Amino acid sequence: MDVALFDYPLPPERIAQYPAEQRDASRLLACDRAAGRREDRVFAELPDLLRPGDVLVVNDSRVIPARLLGRLEPGARQVELLFLRAVGGSAWEALARPAKRCRPGAVIAFADGQVRARVAAVAGEGRRIIELSGTEAVREVLERYGVPPLPPYITRHQKPGQEDWERYQTVYAARDGSVAAPTAGLHFTPALLDRLKARGIVVETLTLHVGPGTFRPIRSPQVEAHRMEAEEAEISAAAADVINRAKDRGRRIVAVGTTACRALESAVDGQGRVRPMSAPTGLFIYPGHRFRVIDALLTNFHLPRSSLLLLVCAFAGREFVLDAYRHAVEAGYRFYSYGDAMLIQ
Repeated sequence: MDVALFDYPLPPERIAQYPAEQRDASRLLACDRAAGRREDRVFAELPDLLRPGDVLVVNDSRVIPARLLGRLEPGARQVELLFLRAVGGSAWEALARPAKRCRPGAVIAFADGQVRARVAAVAGEGRRIIELSGTEAVREVLERYGVPPLPPYITRHQKPGQEDWERYQTVYAARDGSVAAPTAGLHFTPALLDRLKARGIVVETLTLHVGPGTFRPIRSPQVEAHRMEAEEAEISAAAADVINRAKDRGRRIVAVGTTACRALESAVDGQGRVRPMSAPTGLFIYPGHRFRVIDALLTNFHLPRSSLLLLVCAFAGREFVLDAYRHAVEAGYRFYSYGDAMLIQ
């Protein structure tokens, strides 16, 4: 399958640089797969678009302030590190920009010299093993000096504003671990969640810690050659029970975001039951995948040639999705992390 089939033109001005003034004031493109219809709505109208008894499954992973901006010593050349995961002791794997400056042995100073780190090794393309020189743990340093890891297509990503500390995080975020937001959930407010529950819609949580590979374009010419980076996922026994009982009663499972969808589809067994899990998943969903858990998908608008777009196309059909994207571009919808949303039923 040629990855070029999942390309589409997007004017730069359609990429949202700031969140909507209010979370649930984002636009919502409501799509009906069976009828082949779509309708322009507002996210605050979501309770009216779902059915009593639906189970809305959200990802409660919390974005950590994983980006540190520093300078090489000596020379004071600026570098940027995005800390990804602990690899043992005080060492972490990080994405380095520009990576060519961060050779093994290089020393990087952060926070006006209050924190120093050493590049211990190369860990892959653009990746380095970083060791702090002090006694503080990396997580403590990130909480003190790190900034929200906005994606590079947000032009101020190196200097996030105060609003990003709140808005690049879901209101139900509870478990530290993501280096990118599960963006479909950014539109919810506590009041909207209350309205959903009042309508008889069940809100259930799982956890998938989002890594940088989720949002990267697919670079291989053939879709099947792409490999997803594994991400830690957890579904509790209680959540699995709620989902399975709902399916037994003919109720719908609505995944909030591609991350929730991937976790659910990773946890299903041969009998179609969702099992509790606490393990990494590298499931790559692309056209041809047979969905066994979810019945509807709430998601943002994604980058061309990305695994996220392929997942949406697998769920709703490539032509249907790309036609909806064309409409969204023409109708002035806002794209990517801080952009608008789609509900596909």
